[in-house]
Amino acid sequence: MKVLVPVKRVIDYNVKIRVKADGSGVELNNVKMSMNPFDEIAVEEALRLKEGGKAAEVVAVSIGPAQATETIRTALAMGADRGVHVKTDAPVEPLAVAKLLKAVTEREQPGLVILGKQAIDDDCNQTGQMLAALLGWPQATFASKLEVEGTDFKVTREVDGGLQTVKLQGPAIVTTDLRLNEPRYASLPNIMKAKKKPIEEMTADQLGVDLAPRLDILKTSEPSSRSAGVKVASATELVEKLATAGVL
Repeated sequence: MKVLVPVKRVIDYNVKIRVKADGSGVELNNVKMSMNPFDEIAVEEALRLKEGGKAAEVVAVSIGPAQATETIRTALAMGADRGVHVKTDAPVEPLAVAKLLKAVTEREQPGLVILGKQAIDDDCNQTGQMLAALLGWPQATFASKLEVEGTDFKVTREVDGGLQTVKLQGPAIVTTDLRLNEPRYASLPNIMKAKKKPIEEMTADQLGVDLAPRLDILKTSEPSSRSAGVKVASATELVEKLATAGVL
């Protein structure tokens, strides 16, 4: 079985986000970028499937500018076999990403596509679901456990009421939650090996996908500052304040 893992280049989670003065977006110049953390979890899970004899090949795919190659190389250094880079300098919305991934999936014919449940830059949580709809494949989102049963998959999902276990007939789409695994660090020898692993480049035009935006971003702004808390002298006063606030 081949596993396809989409990976996205985002602002590193340790970096404090700065909004542009004109409110048109966030500042990306001279900012540290890295792989989306949820996608790291997806790569790790795909590698564990390969190490467990459940997968034969792991392919990392990324969509974005030339620098997205670095993100693919990170996945290759973790252990992925090869990469696919859909090059574009234009901003790409979730629907366009799903359409590009659909085209790549149809070319690669994987048994499983596993990707992060969302990207930490826009928090859309849409691409996996859109990809499943476009392909007509079964999906399991927010996965905290994944088991392979032949060509089928048993997935434990994080839901509001606790955990839900579903069974999917492959090929399928799975999106990862935080509790699925702990991603590995790439060793220096694997980082060196990753430089020699192949990355296939293509464009949206070659895949027949229109990247024209469907959304207009009206404004980007920083969240308002959180107000300071209030100290109470007794449990009775605390209860009174909670009752006044409508909590009790």
